[in-house]
Amino acid sequence: MKKIHIRFFIAIFAAMFAASHFWGAALAISNSPAQIAESIRGALVQAQLSLPSDPNASAQLVQEAETGYQTGLSGPIAISNPDAHLRITSAFETLRDSVPHGDATSFAAARVQVWTGILAGSYTIIEDAIQTGDGLTAQTWLPLREFRTATRFSRPNVGATVTVESFISGNTLAAEALLSVRADVLDTYQARLTESLQDLKTADANGFPARRAELAALAEGYFFILSSAYLEQRGGISLVSAQAAFNDLRASAIEDPQGLNEKLVIVENVLNNFRAAPLSPAEQARRAGQLLRFLSLVPVEYGRGVSDGRVTQDIEIQEAITFHAGAYAAFADLKDLLDERDHDQTVQVDTLLGSLGKQLAETGTGRSVASPEAIKSQTDELSAILEGLIPEEWLKSSAQGDFDVIASMLDQMLAAVRNGEYDLAESARLDAYAIMETGPEAKLMVFAPQLKLQLEELFWNGQGKSKGLAYLIKNQASYSDVKATRLQLDVHLSEAQTELTRNTAPAAVAMNAGIIVFREGLEAVVILASLMSSLKSVEERKYRKPMWWGSLLALLATLLTWLLAHEILQSLARYGEKLEAVVSVLAIAVLLVIMNWFFHKTYWTSWLASFHARKRRLLNGETGLLFGLVALGFTSVYREGFEIVLFLQALVLEGGVPVVLMGVIGSSVAVALVGMIVFRLQKNLPYMKILVITGIMIGAVLLQIVGGTIHVMQVVGWLPIHVIRGLDLPYWLGTWFGVYPTWEGVIFQFAAMAFVVGSYALAEGMRKHRLSSVSQKWSKPVAES
Repeated sequence: MKKIHIRFFIAIFAAMFAASHFWGAALAISNSPAQIAESIRGALVQAQLSLPSDPNASAQLVQEAETGYQTGLSGPIAISNPDAHLRITSAFETLRDSVPHGDATSFAAARVQVWTGILAGSYTIIEDAIQTGDGLTAQTWLPLREFRTATRFSRPNVGATVTVESFISGNTLAAEALLSVRADVLDTYQARLTESLQDLKTADANGFPARRAELAALAEGYFFILSSAYLEQRGGISLVSAQAAFNDLRASAIEDPQGLNEKLVIVENVLNNFRAAPLSPAEQARRAGQLLRFLSLVPVEYGRGVSDGRVTQDIEIQEAITFHAGAYAAFADLKDLLDERDHDQTVQVDTLLGSLGKQLAETGTGRSVASPEAIKSQTDELSAILEGLIPEEWLKSSAQGDFDVIASMLDQMLAAVRNGEYDLAESARLDAYAIMETGPEAKLMVFAPQLKLQLEELFWNGQGKSKGLAYLIKNQASYSDVKATRLQLDVHLSEAQTELTRNTAPAAVAMNAGIIVFREGLEAVVILASLMSSLKSVEERKYRKPMWWGSLLALLATLLTWLLAHEILQSLARYGEKLEAVVSVLAIAVLLVIMNWFFHKTYWTSWLASFHARKRRLLNGETGLLFGLVALGFTSVYREGFEIVLFLQALVLEGGVPVVLMGVIGSSVAVALVGMIVFRLQKNLPYMKILVITGIMIGAVLLQIVGGTIHVMQVVGWLPIHVIRGLDLPYWLGTWFGVYPTWEGVIFQFAAMAFVVGSYALAEGMRKHRLSSVSQKWSKPVAES
């Protein structure tokens, strides 16, 4: 009876064991390749963890992983990539041999050899499927891959996924799909290769033998995936040498750690200037934009976190370290291309970036605190070298890098809101907007002004029920509310990114530069012509000179602003809209004062004449008047000049100085011709007609400035927003005429118009009253006679 029980339990155990294998095989068949591979990977990781304490469990897990591979993946991989299949089966043999001896180092290396072999097999299957027109098979195996390490500055690339879907639908040819998939996948594995070599140095310095062996084998496995591209570029002899270098690196990591550094140098030499999937021109420009933008933000964040030789805000130092990491990652992607242009300067940049990173790390750990001036000096030196080293065509289309930084800042903002740190959230929002205003926004004003308005509203206070980020953060709104607005902002940022990538042709850049200069220049001409048109008499013409002097000073100031534009715009970008609001209010004040003088000109003239004998007081009064006229000429021109500088700075990056200069010269000639025509007409028109036309033109300019100023003040939250429901106006009414569908804008514009009409009516009444008094004065002696 006892034997029967024993045999029964043995039979049950055998049946359960067989069922588990059968179920594992069935599961392998039913699951996708990515799911099977992930289960294999997980089983081997668990086997490595169990190796020191439970070798039997470790052996069982290895067996399950090997069964999963044989039943689920080996068939297609062995057909498509026999070398990968051989690497995998050989690695499983090493795993089985390592378990009895408890050899964790060899086990770690063999484990990643299995994984990278599966990745290599999957990639080959995808390529073969695309070449044979089998898009569904490519789609099935594509998830079995790795992605670039996601950071705040980069997201996993899904270009291959989108391309394969397009290939299946018939919208992409096989050759195009193959190039796109190679660019995505091979770029990922080269980035992973670079990361593994960097991490290998750290693991070796920290004395972690298993981790060291794992990373060395991982680097070898990634290079195995890239070997076909290496063969195409370097030839068979070079490939054999490179494979030997990686094999020696893995062996040294396991058996001879003392010689690891020497092997690393050899590996780095064989990889020098090798790029498995060359970056497209768009990606080159994007990386260049990231490199320069991230680098410029390092001293900004560091300066906020250090004061008097000590760290005052740890988070700012961590931000500086993070931006440096982003800059170095972008540099690593471009290093081979830059090295081909100038090896010595590329090495110098690499050295300086390393030195800068070391100083930042020491500040972060508290070992030593470098001065903000020293950090700024280093980044300035790096920027100067890079701007000379990076090709000009990369710099023309670097707005994509700005969008990456904006996204990272908004991520930081959301994280701060989640933690209840609304001050930090507001700082991150301002940083994001500063980058937006000094980069993409100026281009959007040219290519997609309607998006500019929408982005401003979402960054600041919003419209109606749709609240902006500034409003939400100021009122400490919930994380979900802030995130909802962030998602809306992401949609518009994506649209803006698409728009800017479409409008980069030199002709489009030149034309839009010309439109900007003509529009802003025409506005200045209208103001000046309107005010000077009534100064026709010999006595009055002297008032024209102060306005011309003010205009000339404004042109010089505009030129100086252009020369200092980068530093000025960078330093004031966080306050751009608020600064614009303040300047606009001052411009309105000057315009109203001078307009009041304009309509009461006859009063001023008679007043001055009646006090002709009192020269000192007259001189003082006229000096104030002349100063006001100079100020009017200056503000009329410089207000437009500043906007031109802002917009053209962005276009210079887009098309280069010569292209933008063509548009500027053409439009400047057009503005000059219009000005000559307007001033010529002044001489031929009757005096009263000039007064009427001038009043209308000044009134129109005043309405545009008032409407635009009210809108900006609403954007920054200085005025409330009450939308006129049912009134949907086109964006060009706001851009050209300052008309926006809010009650505040309409009311203030109506008030400005009332001021203009009232001033004219008052001046006209005073003129008639004076004429009536003079008439009565002369008629009285006649009646007496």
